[in-house]
Amino acid sequence: MMPNKKKWTVGEIRAALTAKKISAHELAHEHFARIERENPKLNAFLALCPERAYAQADKIDAMVARGAELPPLAGVPVAIKDVISTRGVTTTCGSKILEHYVPPYDATAVVRLEAAGAVVLGKTNCDEFAMGSSNENSAYGPVRNPVAPDRVPGGSSGGSAAAVAAGLAAAALGTDTGGSIRQPGALCGIPAMMPTYGRVSRYGLIALASSLDRIGPFTNTVRDAATIMGLIAGRDTRDSTSASHDVPDYMASLDAPVAGLRVGIPREYFGPGMDPAVRHNIEAGIGALEKLGCKTIELNMPHTEYAIAVYYILLTAEASSNLARYDGVRYGLREAGGGTLMGMYRATRGHGFGAEVKRRIILGTYVLSAGYYDAYYRKGQQVRALVTQDFREAFERVDAIVTPTSPVPAFKLGERTDDPLAMYLADIYTVTGSLAGVPGISVPCGKTPDGLPVGLQVFGPHFGESRVLQIANAFEKVSAESGLPN
Repeated sequence: MMPNKKKWTVGEIRAALTAKKISAHELAHEHFARIERENPKLNAFLALCPERAYAQADKIDAMVARGAELPPLAGVPVAIKDVISTRGVTTTCGSKILEHYVPPYDATAVVRLEAAGAVVLGKTNCDEFAMGSSNENSAYGPVRNPVAPDRVPGGSSGGSAAAVAAGLAAAALGTDTGGSIRQPGALCGIPAMMPTYGRVSRYGLIALASSLDRIGPFTNTVRDAATIMGLIAGRDTRDSTSASHDVPDYMASLDAPVAGLRVGIPREYFGPGMDPAVRHNIEAGIGALEKLGCKTIELNMPHTEYAIAVYYILLTAEASSNLARYDGVRYGLREAGGGTLMGMYRATRGHGFGAEVKRRIILGTYVLSAGYYDAYYRKGQQVRALVTQDFREAFERVDAIVTPTSPVPAFKLGERTDDPLAMYLADIYTVTGSLAGVPGISVPCGKTPDGLPVGLQVFGPHFGESRVLQIANAFEKVSAESGLPN
């Protein structure tokens, strides 16, 4: 048996299995042992499914034994964010209102991962119904950043990010509504990708905001992100919002030179409020891209300043509608409430939802209410179109856009819980791409003097994942070779 490695890549796992240096069963056992040891400190996993994992691992080992060609993710231990449905495995959305909910089906993304040979280990902690930027809103306690356990891992997919960063899984799925993949990827120091809206099926994703939610991967390398994206992307007849666009071979252009590519640097993303160490690292990262031959072009994206306000109008409106189904009647928690229907509603939702979810439901209900719909929701949709126009016009001039992922590195647990506005502003560089529907990735860009990871964000045009991954891969390689500020 090969000695334990803290982190595995997809390629390393495939090579080790093929050479029979380790079995898929042993690899799964290794990760479960690490979870048992580390999860009490990190709180990254909420539920494990060892029977399912070992059954899949044994299928892979049988393929190895008979010399069959292995699928792309053969034996790769993966984790799934707890807002993504998994058949027979508790899926709580980090909420008490779904504490005992067990879906009768798998999300399409999970089906596609397992069809490619992945071994699902369990479900990862997250902000309740994916509402948060720090993973402190989970009803089951906060996740801790494995790089600095006194700090947040980012949210809402903090459990998935922490699991991969700590070596508890080789890859994980998260969801991104306004930055919930990219921001925790940045704060935990790993690649994290948000695809174009519609590129990956949302079937089986428990909705927060249906026009914004997307499923994407956390991995240890950009190459692994490209591999997983190629497997989970594509049309799904069970999701009417999934796109019919052909999925290209992301690996085909991954190692292509980036010399000559035009990279846009929007001035609006470098204003007040950015941590000086983050700015220093991002500027060094842009310099590294220039040394690779990229041509940097300054951009003006004038509607960026409205993005946070627009996002929190549209997000809360959609959340208010989507969460109306948790009423104690159809499924999930049900409290008695004194024997009346209204009492049952109040008791169920009052006990089942946490403070942040209640806050957003109230905001969303308000902006949709009579007399305020036109002033807030309709106006928000109009400004969203302007933000999208900024991106469309930018991509007429450049091949990609590069920005910081987060204005600050990981902040301390509890530091922003009493200041919702400060918490919301953590998404200031990510919500723009969410509103526009474009793909983006966060890739590690050195560390602050305190050793906290910094993330560089790369945006591409709609369905431009290949270009985003190509630039991120080139950046990752040059960062490994020459190093960035630490």
